[in-house]
Amino acid sequence: MGSGACVRAAAGGLALAAVCLPVAALAQATEQPPLKALRVCQDPNNLPFSSEKGGGIENRIAELFARQLNVPVEYFSFPQRMGFVRNTLRYKLPGQDYRCDLILGVPSGWEQASATKPYYRSTYALVFRKGGGFDSVSSGSEFLAKVKEMERKPRIGLYDKSPASAWVAKHDLVDAAVVYPILSADPAQFPGQIVAKSLARGEIDVAVVWGPIAGYYATHVPGTEFIVVPLKSEPGVRFHYAIAMGVRYGEPKWKAQIEELIDSNQEALHDILEEYGVPLVDEQGDPLRK
Repeated sequence: MGSGACVRAAAGGLALAAVCLPVAALAQATEQPPLKALRVCQDPNNLPFSSEKGGGIENRIAELFARQLNVPVEYFSFPQRMGFVRNTLRYKLPGQDYRCDLILGVPSGWEQASATKPYYRSTYALVFRKGGGFDSVSSGSEFLAKVKEMERKPRIGLYDKSPASAWVAKHDLVDAAVVYPILSADPAQFPGQIVAKSLARGEIDVAVVWGPIAGYYATHVPGTEFIVVPLKSEPGVRFHYAIAMGVRYGEPKWKAQIEELIDSNQEALHDILEEYGVPLVDEQGDPLRK
């Protein structure tokens, strides 16, 4: 799996920290030139994170940081699939500058780039249509108990090779799983369509997806009401993960500057995340706010 595949997979329902291959690419430290723009590497079709139209969480954060740096925002858009980092953050022709300098959403500890300190933590969540038989469910354990009472097992939509895969296997629900590929070669495809299309159309009864996907699309599908239930990690299945920002190796001053922005804007960052419906959790995976 390439670096770009790992980035987009986080949005699509995959715990990147568990599957991304390490990279031993360390650049020599270079002097940071004067900042003329906040140049962001983004996926042009990856809401709720980023969009070419500027409607994503990461677009909002980029605007916030740029105002404080007193520079404009410039984007280099490239689908977050195979080779995303190689073609964005690390791409440089002789005599030319890099295409962009910052990725606003990477797993904490990721090795494809130099990851900053985390700026939020979220968890996977169940999403189901209101009135579909699960309205009283408020936890993963309640959902599992409800399933045992049902004559027909619900169709559980999930992305392959994700924590959801391990969860259904652990609880003997593999035969109920409707598995979607993590990545598609079609740039028009987006991770949230498991909720916006498959769940909304009734092709599945419940989706198990990364929290930001669940929270955003639960309120952005016209004519359909959804319920979101954040999941708690359990033995053998980790659902909660920390998300950081990524810069190039060998640029410690730039990384420190981004981390200062993270520290000084923590409340504003969480406000943006909550506005998009992201279920925020602490280091133990417990809800951060009501």
